[in-house]
Amino acid sequence: MSKEKLLGGLAAMKDFFDRSTRVLEESDSNFTPKEGMFTAAQQVAHTAQTIDWFFSGAFAPGGFDLNFEQLEKNLRALKSLREARAWLDRAFAEAKTAIESHSESEWEQPLPPGPIMGGQPRCEIIPALVDHTAHHRGALTAYSRLLGKVPPMPYGD
Repeated sequence: MSKEKLLGGLAAMKDFFDRSTRVLEESDSNFTPKEGMFTAAQQVAHTAQTIDWFFSGAFAPGGFDLNFEQLEKNLRALKSLREARAWLDRAFAEAKTAIESHSESEWEQPLPPGPIMGGQPRCEIIPALVDHTAHHRGALTAYSRLLGKVPPMPYGD
């Protein structure tokens, strides 16, 4: 897959997520439909964390960090939608830099062996992130509607 396609997928993913969730405000940060679920801020932060996680795991000698308990613990401490969005912006910016800094042949190399996409080409993290991000932006549009807000369509104004 060309770097141009990887960058295009990343840019569309960010655009769709930002558009779908822009009706959420800082005052909505700690909204959750049910106790124990991620708050709105934590949903955004989880999306950012997963982008970081995929990109670091794709090139780490040991593969992906599978300490999901610690990853979730880090999210549960987050209380601000503003902070979560800043993290998401950083994650997308760092992902863009990672795509640009590796050659197309490096992106075609297999992911480390293991339970997370082991052996698939590294470039396949982008479609995986598209699916993951779509799932969480969908959840956040449901949160928005439960708050009485109408989220815009993700694919254009």
